[in-house]
Amino acid sequence: MSRILVINPNATETCTAAIDRAAAPFRLAGGPLVDCLTNLEGPPGIQSQADSDSVIPHLHAICQREAAEAYVVACFSDPGVHSLRERTGRPVIGIAEAGMTAALSLGERFGVVAILPSSVNRQRRTVRAYGLSQRYAASRSIGLGVPELADSTRTRTAMIEAGKRLRDEDGADVLILGCAGMADQRAPLEDATGLPVVEPSQAAIARAMGAVLQGW
Repeated sequence: MSRILVINPNATETCTAAIDRAAAPFRLAGGPLVDCLTNLEGPPGIQSQADSDSVIPHLHAICQREAAEAYVVACFSDPGVHSLRERTGRPVIGIAEAGMTAALSLGERFGVVAILPSSVNRQRRTVRAYGLSQRYAASRSIGLGVPELADSTRTRTAMIEAGKRLRDEDGADVLILGCAGMADQRAPLEDATGLPVVEPSQAAIARAMGAVLQGW
């Protein structure tokens, strides 16, 4: 049976558990297996460019030992995606690229709910690299690191505040969750803001599934 491997580049198991719950709708009878894996050698969260760069060798090692028809890198910094495509010869989907691409079909300007202020500049660079600046409203930080996202009440409150500011002050008409560990908050954020919300791990898994089913 075909397999899609979803890799959490950080070492926080609660983040992987949230990704795994987001993957549940894609586990279809007769469809590809969707497995989620934690990079136990990584930092607790990908919270800086240095963190993002540091996990690339780990991701290569994981893909070398874990066979799959497609890989999802479940970090909004998309670390190592291009080199992994070269190394594996398989579809490798970064959740930032997939999330932004999905958002384009749901609205005119997307906003990103980020974790820490340090994430905002990385997201701006990513948007420019993907050529999407004209469709980008802004990123707003909730001021919480990846391990802190396990506090669902605190996270939800901060995300709703950021989402409303993206809507009201920045003109976003679709939101993207800027961290895979936010996956459980998609529905509450949609309810609170009235905007469509893209959970990027789901967007990436959907792309990976399409690639596998088409034999890419």
